[in-house]
Amino acid sequence: MNMKKKIYKFSEIINLQLKKIMRRNSKVVCYGLGINDPKSIFGTTKDLKKIFGDKRVFDVPTSENSLTGIGLGISLGGFIPIITHQRLDFFLLAMDQLVNNLAKWKFMFASKKKSTVIIRLIVGRGWGQGPTHSQSLHSWFSHIPGIKVLTPAFSKDYVGLLNQSLKENGPIIIIEHRWLHDIQSSYLSSNKVIKFGKSNLLSKGKKLTIVSFSYSTIEIMQIKDVLRDHNIDYDHIDLPTIKPLDYENIFKSCKKTGRLLVVDNLSHKHCSIGKDIISTLIERDNEIFKTKPCLISLPEHPNPTSFYLNKFFYANHQKILKNISELLNIKISINDKNKKILLNSPHDIPNKNFSGPF
Repeated sequence: MNMKKKIYKFSEIINLQLKKIMRRNSKVVCYGLGINDPKSIFGTTKDLKKIFGDKRVFDVPTSENSLTGIGLGISLGGFIPIITHQRLDFFLLAMDQLVNNLAKWKFMFASKKKSTVIIRLIVGRGWGQGPTHSQSLHSWFSHIPGIKVLTPAFSKDYVGLLNQSLKENGPIIIIEHRWLHDIQSSYLSSNKVIKFGKSNLLSKGKKLTIVSFSYSTIEIMQIKDVLRDHNIDYDHIDLPTIKPLDYENIFKSCKKTGRLLVVDNLSHKHCSIGKDIISTLIERDNEIFKTKPCLISLPEHPNPTSFYLNKFFYANHQKILKNISELLNIKISINDKNKKILLNSPHDIPNKNFSGPF
């Protein structure tokens, strides 16, 4: 008898997994601004307070630096705090605690006490976000020793990485892209553990290596039919974690293809993860590339609030295909079927149900 697997939104799977974790481990606590408001942080914290009570799930004042320091304190007492911020940008007020206390603690005190603090940071995109509600800054966090940075594109990876996070010592930052929240999939295994530093090979080929993470991975998957129509076989490497980062599999792929496209449609080029990947590969083998590697990232200015200016801020499918065309020195055209899907897709909302600004 075939039974259909139940399908959930990404945000619903986060919510289900938080409930599973909190049932299994009474030391896990969740807090954050708006964690129990009617929208319950895009539905990810729905009913947590109702199920687990206000000693384990609680709303907080807008004092990000203090709350992060409190997270370190209660972790030293044997608890595992999961701190959630509705926008990554809000967390910038907590950089002092993150850099000078959380990240350094295990080094300064020889890991005598476990200090597991899990921090969920949500990246905005689309109308109403503007310069101060849309920043990712994953490259910035990755620069700091002692911090793990997770960028899952798929709910199954989110679940496995969250389970692994409970075992880690030190701060773990999970960067959630808002546009991932409505993507649907099955909720396969709540017990699966995924170790940090392992990539996903989503497609296999010899002509090109494409590296992406978070929502950029979805954007590459959306053009797979166009690439297949042009007989472009390629390795597509998705990075669920960027600190640690799976350089080894990227190197093996580039050794085979000789061509690299890194798509980071979340941050700026200077001192970026993409730049780091390219320089690391060249340091290892300065003859690895047949042609100059390409990095697609954001322009060197903040995200405009304007609907019309915002249209040119993020790389669209046309820009990605143009770069692939130049890397392979071939012409890529889009047939009517794919044109309707790609060129008419909205640039400022994830789907037609999005009512913004959050």
